[in-house]
Order: sequence, then structure tokens, then C-alpha cells
Amino acid sequence: MGIGDKFDELKDKAKDALGQHGDKADQGIDKAGQVIDERTGGQHSEHIQTGADKAKEGLDRFREQQ
Repeated sequence: MGIGDKFDELKDKAKDALGQHGDKADQGIDKAGQVIDERTGGQHSEHIQTGADKAKEGLDRFREQQ
């Protein structure tokens, strides 16, 4: 089993996990954004929200590949 096979296996596991727990992944991104925003004193809220939105979009695209 080469590294490519291991990567494909890991990717399949991630897709399965997102299929079963996709809502929790989105909640985790939101929670992480809140924590970062609090720790930076709200100085970068707009950028943090943009990053969280992009992360969710990436997860959505990843889910669609299933």
C-alpha cells in the first residue's frame, strides 16, 4: 500500500465522517471562530468570519464529492 492509497483511504474516512457528522463540523468551525474572535478582542471579526465561511464552503464542496 503506497502513500497514495493511504491518502485515498483517509479521504474516504473523512467523507464518511462528514456525511454522518457534517452539522457538528460546521458547529466546530463556528465555535473556533468565536474563540479566536474573543482572544483577539474582536479586532479581526470580519476576517475571522470570512475564514469560517470559506472553511464551511470547502466542507460543502468536499461533501458534494461523495
